[in-house]
Amino acid sequence: MAQIPEPVNGIAQAIDRAYELEAKGEPLRPHLGASIIGHECDRYIWLSFRWAFRPRFPGRVLRLFERGQNEEARVIAWLERIGVVMRPMGSEQERVSFGWHFGGSIDGIIESGLPEAPTKQHILEIKTHNKKSFDALASHGVGKAKPMHFDQMQVYMFGTGIDRALYFAVCKDDDRIYTERVHLEPDYAQRLVDLAKSIVQADRPPEPIS
Repeated sequence: MAQIPEPVNGIAQAIDRAYELEAKGEPLRPHLGASIIGHECDRYIWLSFRWAFRPRFPGRVLRLFERGQNEEARVIAWLERIGVVMRPMGSEQERVSFGWHFGGSIDGIIESGLPEAPTKQHILEIKTHNKKSFDALASHGVGKAKPMHFDQMQVYMFGTGIDRALYFAVCKDDDRIYTERVHLEPDYAQRLVDLAKSIVQADRPPEPIS
């Protein structure tokens, strides 16, 4: 008797393949992003900035990245629903640039209305997490659980002159929300910016960490 073949989900495969093909055609980033300056390995940052490698992600992961990007509008709508005033964002205001190939893109700028500090401006940083990552974040805070996200906010605050940030996290498994207000640490942020400049200008890669 002929064996029945295993079912194949052709639709899912086709969607993932389409995402992978589109990702191959995207241009490489011409600057060192604030999102990776907190990476533990300076050599990784140096090589990444110089396009020594290009990470390849399967279509499923690319769809997860897109889901995180789509969450930004949803979170901003939630904040506005409770009376938070957001700055209208144009191309100039969405970017933080230090002038020598280092910078990043801000998710939003809060002008006023946060319940804990209604008159203060805040940089808004939005992230999505799976349950394991979210639980660690809720237990330990962003500085310990997600140090790269913490460093990213420090750079954005330093670059804009806004001394506070709101870290807004959403759990993709059950839609729980975690928020944390972060204050600028000027000396620490300056060290991150100095590190970025040294990596951009270095002729040779830093030593590996292992």
